[in-house]
Amino acid sequence: MKKILILLLFISSLAQAQYSVKGNLHPPKKYTWVLLYKVEGARQVFVKNTQIKQEVKQVDGKNLTYGTFEFEFPADAKTGAYRITYDLQQNGFVDFLFNKEDVELSFNPGDVEGTTVFSKSKENQLYKKFLADIATAQYKVDSLQVAYLKNPSQQLEGAYKKAVENISNVQNSYANSSKGTLVHHFIIATDRYNSPTVAKSSQEYLNGVISHFFDKIDFSSSYLYNSSFLIDRIADYVFYMNYSRDAKEQERLHKKAVDIAIGKVNDLTFKADVIEFLTSQFASIKNIELVDYLMTNHFEKLPKENQNLEFKKNIDEVMATAIGRVAPDFTWTENGKEMSLSQLKDGQSYLLIFYSTECSHCLREVPQIYEFMKGKTNTKVIAFAMETSDTMWKNYIKNLPGWHHALGLGKWENKTARMYQVNSTPTYFVLGMDKKIIANPEKIDDLKMILGSLN
Repeated sequence: MKKILILLLFISSLAQAQYSVKGNLHPPKKYTWVLLYKVEGARQVFVKNTQIKQEVKQVDGKNLTYGTFEFEFPADAKTGAYRITYDLQQNGFVDFLFNKEDVELSFNPGDVEGTTVFSKSKENQLYKKFLADIATAQYKVDSLQVAYLKNPSQQLEGAYKKAVENISNVQNSYANSSKGTLVHHFIIATDRYNSPTVAKSSQEYLNGVISHFFDKIDFSSSYLYNSSFLIDRIADYVFYMNYSRDAKEQERLHKKAVDIAIGKVNDLTFKADVIEFLTSQFASIKNIELVDYLMTNHFEKLPKENQNLEFKKNIDEVMATAIGRVAPDFTWTENGKEMSLSQLKDGQSYLLIFYSTECSHCLREVPQIYEFMKGKTNTKVIAFAMETSDTMWKNYIKNLPGWHHALGLGKWENKTARMYQVNSTPTYFVLGMDKKIIANPEKIDDLKMILGSLN
């Protein structure tokens, strides 16, 4: 009976076992809070947060200030990839794997990838060592490939073959020693393709890497899905492996790459996440061609229940003022008559200025533009004033005859200003006769150069 009671107590203690993650960051700078997230596909799920404490430690006879923090994992915490975010503004974070063990790590916020050290956690220590060893072996292979392309020789061919055999041995050694661990799945998926014989041209080499890029990656693996691994690999493939200096060829390569990457994913929820991720990346650089391609050929072909309509709305808003789009229409009253941008027909091109009489930069630049535009009759100007009241504006526009003048009360919260995503004044948009946006210059000198070419 006593043995049974001891056994029950032992089982109970295991069931209630909790694990923690402790961290040290140096220098701590201005960081005061850290947040813990569970990484799931392209999303991160909030777990908890805590404050960073300042501690002075003696290292090599010197007193150094460290930021320390500690999280206790919930009793029901799932194994997988987690993220510690210490800087929300600059997207500063460090990822790690959790598999029912305590984790202790230290890092320099200025160089997370190069400085993160795990003092506790066999899984993370093994993964870090693997990545370092495989990177060294891969560097040797790549160096010999580059050397051969510069100066082909049988000696380099032989050295290359041996280097490929070595990297295969390193890969297999870690794959075998990691069996039964969480990190094993990541080690297998990291196995990069290397041609058994040296490539005779850079294009042959690149074609080999691209065509075999996803060979060892299991897109149905829940272990890989519940981490940033798959999204990172897809980003590498689309944005770094498919590159051309020629704009048209780059566009073609990007379209082909997104088709292949998205085609690898069968899970509809994750497929939607991947489509949203790639679309957001292209939207951030206002690549209208790829955003439209992704939305038309992938997003809109998802089942209705997997289409995030809020995401679509946000993308439409972000891309509304991208170069190539027809400028969003708006109306204003001018000399007692209602006017609209879409109905203007008095110019071969148009300059839309968002400014404010309360903005010192505007008061300096707008008169310069007015003087510059004298005699340039091809381009008509629409000056949209973002104001808190019309008092100063009524007097100000008397000095700018010949322009279209629109008043936008509410200043930053003005509906038209928000539609055009105006976050600073002055903001300039150059439009064609059809009201398509042809330029969105930030500097007045660039604006003058564009206007000069149109007149």
